Amino acid sequence: MRGLFFKIFVIFWIAQSLIFVISTALIVRRHFVGPDVLYDTMASNMQANANRAVFFYSTRGCDGLRVFSSMVAQDIALRDANGQVLCGATGFDNLPAVETFPDRPTGVQVGNQYIWHLPVTSRNGTRYTYLLSRPHVPRQVNWYRDLPRFAFPQLPVAIVVGGLTTFALVLLFTQPVVRLRKAARELATGKLDARVKAPSSQSRIFAGDELAGLMHDFNHMAERLESLVDAQKLLLRDVSHELRSPLARLSVALELAREDAAPEMTSHLDRIERETEKLNMLIGQLLTLSSMEALERQKNFKPVSLNKLIERLVPDAQFEAQQRQCSVVFRAEVECTVSGNQELLYRAFENVVRNAIRYTDGGTEVEISLSAAKANGDQNVVLSVADRGPGIPPDQLKAVFHPFRRVDTARSPDTGGFGVGLAIADRAIRLHHGEVVASAREGGGAVIRMTLPAVEVHPLLATAELHRQ
Repeated sequence: MRGLFFKIFVIFWIAQSLIFVISTALIVRRHFVGPDVLYDTMASNMQANANRAVFFYSTRGCDGLRVFSSMVAQDIALRDANGQVLCGATGFDNLPAVETFPDRPTGVQVGNQYIWHLPVTSRNGTRYTYLLSRPHVPRQVNWYRDLPRFAFPQLPVAIVVGGLTTFALVLLFTQPVVRLRKAARELATGKLDARVKAPSSQSRIFAGDELAGLMHDFNHMAERLESLVDAQKLLLRDVSHELRSPLARLSVALELAREDAAPEMTSHLDRIERETEKLNMLIGQLLTLSSMEALERQKNFKPVSLNKLIERLVPDAQFEAQQRQCSVVFRAEVECTVSGNQELLYRAFENVVRNAIRYTDGGTEVEISLSAAKANGDQNVVLSVADRGPGIPPDQLKAVFHPFRRVDTARSPDTGGFGVGLAIADRAIRLHHGEVVASAREGGGAVIRMTLPAVEVHPLLATAELHRQ
């Protein structure tokens, strides 16, 4: 099994095993001595004391043994070959029979005492048994007292090893996710050629897992998406160009037909002319949208006064608004300048205003307002266009900026339009590093807000209003 989770399990298991082995080795090496070493040391010390005790007893009798007992500060005694305690400290009477060995001590617990037996031979060949009494006190373990002694240095070593292992694992498993997230953000911003870069060299153990498969599927998805979008753009551009020539010939044929047509055919020819003009307008908008979609960014931006640009737009918009018995009013709170392309900005604002005029109710106003706002410390300018029409359903507030997407799904001839104007405005504003947002207007209607980075903003002493009727 070469799955990602299996690899994580194996790596963690190996890391924890290494930590355990290293920590155990350090503890044993620092704090514990082998049982053979401890027993040999104790036996050697008892043997030396036993020989000295026999020497004192042989030379000075029981007094000599008591002197030696006080010297070593231990309760000791001697027993002859018959098992009779000769002299020494009290408490050695009625001891249970213990099998003794000539070369090592043997112990037995008697009440609260622990009696050690060790056979010993004097210089003249007399055999004795050396007895040593020690109090038997059960050892009380105080973990809080022993913790500092046993925690150093193995605990710091375990922390360092665990930290390094965890850091390596984090790098190992997050780097592909970071690359994938970066490519996804680029793809979301419209950079369709974004791809996840695979590591130049991968060891076999880390190749072919779920992360590698996810990166491969993401790249395949991005390639497919780029191919489909490019095909759509190419189709729009090619169809628009190919339709221009038949339309031109149709216009010429229409004029020739007017010369030879009877008077009763005039209304039909006028209808053909109107439909031809609409089709020609749609083709022009498609060509505009295709050319703007092909742009990644604009160069050679120049300072543009939005106040003057809107003031130039309002008379043309009011002329169209008169056909629907409505009006256009422009209110400015600030005098502002942005960096951009004047023609693209004019086209974006015009499409939004004309869309508002098309949907607003008769006898109402289309309000255009210009204000300033700050976001993340940057100065922005906000141009809002509000109408009093049927509004936009909440589930279509973002979709209205897609090409050929209209709120009026029935394509009513009363409103007209092809659903391309807002898409052109959205693309133009994004080319200027701005943003277009649609929302519902309180009391009915819709509001389209266009936000652009400002170069200069000067507040007006009084709100300037340009009202055309």
